[in-house]
Amino acid sequence: MSFTITLSPSGHQFQVEADETILDAAIRQDIGLPYGCRNGFCGSCIATLLSGEIEYPEGEPDKLLDASDDACLPCQAVPASDVELKVKEIETPKEIEPRIMPVKVAKIDHLADDVVRIYLKLPDEQRLQFMAGQYLDFILEDGRRRAFSIASAPHDDGFIELHIRHVDGGAFTDWAFTQMKEKTILRIEAPLGAFTLNEESDRPMLFIAGGTGFAPIKSQIEHAFHADINHPMELYWGVRAQPDLYLPDLPSQWAKEQDDFRFVPVLSEPEQDWNGRKGWVHEAVLEDHDNLADYDIYMAGPPPMIKAARDTFRAAGVPDDQMYYDSFEYAGD
Repeated sequence: MSFTITLSPSGHQFQVEADETILDAAIRQDIGLPYGCRNGFCGSCIATLLSGEIEYPEGEPDKLLDASDDACLPCQAVPASDVELKVKEIETPKEIEPRIMPVKVAKIDHLADDVVRIYLKLPDEQRLQFMAGQYLDFILEDGRRRAFSIASAPHDDGFIELHIRHVDGGAFTDWAFTQMKEKTILRIEAPLGAFTLNEESDRPMLFIAGGTGFAPIKSQIEHAFHADINHPMELYWGVRAQPDLYLPDLPSQWAKEQDDFRFVPVLSEPEQDWNGRKGWVHEAVLEDHDNLADYDIYMAGPPPMIKAARDTFRAAGVPDDQMYYDSFEYAGD
């Protein structure tokens, strides 16, 4: 048996399955309820119960709910009927307040000679709410900051996935590649940035990644799949040589699983045995599309790539408000 949740004042509705919490169902269906932990500790998700009945299978969290009968904690509440809640939904990045939090390095994978993937774990009583395409800052002991895009999708919030490229002269990336160990404790501020999907648009989606610009693009694509955004999608990933496609099997798997998804890797300095696309990634996009103005274009990568693509696409008739981008400035010390 499932029940319908209606949100006020938006009127949005979604279904909650048997024994599923209201918050888990909202996240599963891309409904922007606020939260900070998903386990009853922080109270960030408290809503007002306007009608219907709810239950708390784990026991009512008295410390977070006031004495009135109309307070509801969606991360713990399971509906016993159709329910109407009054709550302020999260619809834009500005509505998520960045937080400074400790994280633990849970896993380290070296994906290429100059790219490492790390998984960060928040304390058990915390979760990070963010939108696909946002980033975090590491706050170093001397107060300096280093920014990295979040590669995991918002619904998959057990760990925070990052792709870190080694930067010559960069003390932080030198340390990350040679000294960082699992269980290391770091400090972050997140979420940050406004490079997010326009989910109200009905245009096909064109994603362009340069190097580790694949990280926020990965988050956006996986979110689009999860949210059932049924638009045609194309991913062009531009790198120098084939080893720089540090997760080549993942977009290839997307293309197998999704009928309306296409993946095109583009190499600027390919090996002799490379039979795929060659040259600059934005030029490959232009060669393949006579109607770029029909697309929403999402780009992430180094500043020269972003500038060249933006100028070229603008000249091809793409309106500025259909181009979304995150320009990676690699910080050296």
